Amino acid sequence: MTDIAHSNGRVHVPGLHFSVEALRGALLWLTGLFGAFVFIEPSPYEIASLLAIIAFAVTGLTLTPAVMPFAALLVLYNAGFAIAVVPVLDRPKALLWVLVSSYLSLTALFFAAMLTRNTEARVKLLLRGTTSAAALSAVVAIVGYFHLVPGSDLFLLYDRARGTFNDPNVLGAFMVLPALLAFQRVLAGRFVEAVRAAALLMVLMAALFLSFSRGAWGQFAFAAAILMGLSFVTTQSTRGRLRIALFAVAGAALVAAFVLALLSIGQVAELFKERATLEQSYDLGYTGRFGRHILGLMMALDNPFGLGPLQFRTFFPEDPHNAYLNAFASGGWISGLAYLALTLITLVMGLRLAFVATPWRPVYLTVYAAFVGVAAESVLIDSDHWRHYFLILGVLWGLMAASRGYAASARRQTANRT
Repeated sequence: MTDIAHSNGRVHVPGLHFSVEALRGALLWLTGLFGAFVFIEPSPYEIASLLAIIAFAVTGLTLTPAVMPFAALLVLYNAGFAIAVVPVLDRPKALLWVLVSSYLSLTALFFAAMLTRNTEARVKLLLRGTTSAAALSAVVAIVGYFHLVPGSDLFLLYDRARGTFNDPNVLGAFMVLPALLAFQRVLAGRFVEAVRAAALLMVLMAALFLSFSRGAWGQFAFAAAILMGLSFVTTQSTRGRLRIALFAVAGAALVAAFVLALLSIGQVAELFKERATLEQSYDLGYTGRFGRHILGLMMALDNPFGLGPLQFRTFFPEDPHNAYLNAFASGGWISGLAYLALTLITLVMGLRLAFVATPWRPVYLTVYAAFVGVAAESVLIDSDHWRHYFLILGVLWGLMAASRGYAASARRQTANRT
């Protein structure tokens, strides 16, 4: 018979060396990579993430006490949708919307659970896959916008770049986290690494800009400012702080010059002038975006069990374009309050744990800044089915749990030495 030995998560067979952790890492990278291909449902992302969940579940995945509050809030969030969908089960896509919400919440919980072990290596693989996806989609968006290949219109919508996504707003929002990761390496990386990261940042920024998503523009600017501030105050050395300050100024000047160069192109400047205004026709009026927010909030207060998934649009010309309002409208007070609580707890706990010195703190600060950015943009857009939102949310909770464990371990070691 063939001899098989098990050691440290590896299965050794004569002539075959197979690492379980390597398989896990490959699936995490693929999950991140396929995050940019969501123009069909089910998308490659759903397939890759499901394979990763199954692989981890079979080979060992546990929910630690640190992520249980996260799990409880996600259960409440989706319970409201499950209740609210019952009266509208006959409506098109209502049940599918609830199932998608439940699955995306499951992916967030999975990311949080798997990062409690082998944290640094796993988060790097997942985010490298996400960065590769962003780079690929950015190149497609740029090529499509400038019609550099036949059939380029496939990658455009309303004369705005959408790349491999079904909506320019999602393309722009997806670029934020990978752009922040590149920006962080520019701020704190070695010279050669910083140069490579700067080149990648320019490509991602071009795609973000050409999406002409005002929310994504604001989200990146806001998140980048938070990242710079947190990096500055958590850096111990004066030299490190000076480097961050200098690179921040130089980076801002470089990005400004890059944007000006894009604006020198006639078609870009024309669309930018149109999109840069805060008074779009669909924003104003009694049932415009902001009018809907007020009217929708009043309806939510009068309907504790919600209107039902996708039913807001039956009362108004468009969807809420506000993820918090949509949670109340689609799942009633249970979903709405759970979503608000989840956001606020994540913001507060995430900021507190940002000051815990861990090997993965640079990544932590970047993911936290990205979460703050998307939480702010969610006031103006329906982000509740963005795959990358649940990735950011789950990764941040996983890193928070790992950081708490790391700090507790450090305290125990200090106590033992004394």
